[in-house]
Amino acid sequence: MNASRGFPARPADAAPRGDASWTEAPFPVLVVDRHGGLARINEAARALLPAAAGGAPLVEAVPSWLAEAHQHLGHDAPPVSVIPPSGAIDDRHFEAHPTLADDGDVVWWLVDETNRRLAESALRTAQQRSEVLSKASSALLSTLNVPRCMEVAASMAAEHLAEAAVLVAPPQGRGHQITYARQGGPVTQTTRKVDVAAVPGLAEALQGYPPVPARWIDPAAIPDWLIPEGFAGPVGSVIVTPLPGHGVPAGALILLLSSTEQAFTPGEEIFARLFAARAGAALSAARLYTEQAAITATLMRELLPPALRNVQGVEYAGSYRAAKDHERIGGDFYDVHPGANSADETLVVLGDVAGKGLDAAVLTGKIRNTLHALLPLAEDHERILNLLNGALLNSHHARFATLVLASVRRRDGAVHLRLTSAGHMPPLIVRADGTVEEAPTNGTLVGALPAVTARTAHTVLAPGETCLLYTDGITEARGGPLGDEFFGERRLRRALAECAGMPAEAVVERIQMLAAQWLGTGRHDDMAAVAISAPRASHQATPDGDRGGRRSGRTT
Repeated sequence: MNASRGFPARPADAAPRGDASWTEAPFPVLVVDRHGGLARINEAARALLPAAAGGAPLVEAVPSWLAEAHQHLGHDAPPVSVIPPSGAIDDRHFEAHPTLADDGDVVWWLVDETNRRLAESALRTAQQRSEVLSKASSALLSTLNVPRCMEVAASMAAEHLAEAAVLVAPPQGRGHQITYARQGGPVTQTTRKVDVAAVPGLAEALQGYPPVPARWIDPAAIPDWLIPEGFAGPVGSVIVTPLPGHGVPAGALILLLSSTEQAFTPGEEIFARLFAARAGAALSAARLYTEQAAITATLMRELLPPALRNVQGVEYAGSYRAAKDHERIGGDFYDVHPGANSADETLVVLGDVAGKGLDAAVLTGKIRNTLHALLPLAEDHERILNLLNGALLNSHHARFATLVLASVRRRDGAVHLRLTSAGHMPPLIVRADGTVEEAPTNGTLVGALPAVTARTAHTVLAPGETCLLYTDGITEARGGPLGDEFFGERRLRRALAECAGMPAEAVVERIQMLAAQWLGTGRHDDMAAVAISAPRASHQATPDGDRGGRRSGRTT
């Protein structure tokens, strides 16, 4: 017999019948004569096959798989396979390699492949588990939604690790959020009050202690609330393992096999812990993101510019655009503080903190809160600015700000303004006839010098006239045809002249739109604007009972 008959050639050290070296071979060797009887066997074969003896028919001395392989050698037809015949002898696995001797005998060399097959099986298992862990990491980290992350973890555990999986989250109030999953079934979630101490190892797992071996857990002790609906048969084996988180446990994972399946092996327990480590990291990241998002949303409500409206017969409108489109807050801000009653002034504040982003936004929050506390002193702008200046100088923030204050009161059908700039661009007033004026106010920065000096200007807005407070992000918006030219005050004044008679909201929308068009896709600083307008409708009764009329107001 040679390789052309379909079986591999004999081992390199194989010898013909006349050479007795095969008797010393370390693996079993059987010599079968042309009549199908055992002619000889070596000591290794005799130890493996105690029933085999010289002269005995092969079919009576060896397993059926080897006898059938020998029968195929006796036919002239081509072999059915080029793969060496193989099969089990006791608890080992062998491959049989035939060699045809010159006298017609066949020498069968039995090579023990048990360890190689075990190694190949272990490698395949490791590769499969590595693929599962990689897939789990990708799926779990693709969401920062905690309930969705729990669903994915439970579903993948039921699909790849057990027949069913239950994920128990840390306690929330008096209950636990529990996610159930089973192979081929839906994933369900519920929050319920349960006794975790009734499940062996669960209370410890929720505290982050190492898991107890599965063999220590009595499946009969598992309470009914832990078994998913539709689970087939009684529980036969259980794994309870913690979900490690960032500093604190992210929950516990419970895996279930029915009594019809084999118990979890030590290797499967180790794999379950590896899976749980990835699930715990993903859940911990999702919970941390959720907590941070809630904190951010709470702080954001305090830092975002307020929505403006008509107050005491005066129109107010504001607009804000952060330096980066993905940010909602920055260093520009504005506020409108109505007086306690119609006779009191409304204080309008617009400011620009040095810098941009979250650091600048934090300081704007401090400035806004400080100014709110100083509202009882709003009659004296310079005093407010100096008190704020002292607060900033004593702060750990190494930043300064520019501000403009406007005290607004509706009287005799017109809107009276007191305007004070502290290092900020003076407000612009657009009259009913389209004339644009600059309020004659100026002052020093806040938070940079020991004291603030400022000059307050007074002006009156007739119906249809508007005062615009704005930050330098608008005038210094760099863009245009070549992308390197400022929008500038000249363009701003021209745009304001075209807004004569418009409502306050239309004015700020127009200014922001023109600045955005000028910018294109270029970079820019924070931009903010507040418009204060005297309503144009002369027939509308004012809060103090007078009827508004068209009056010409001029800055003084």
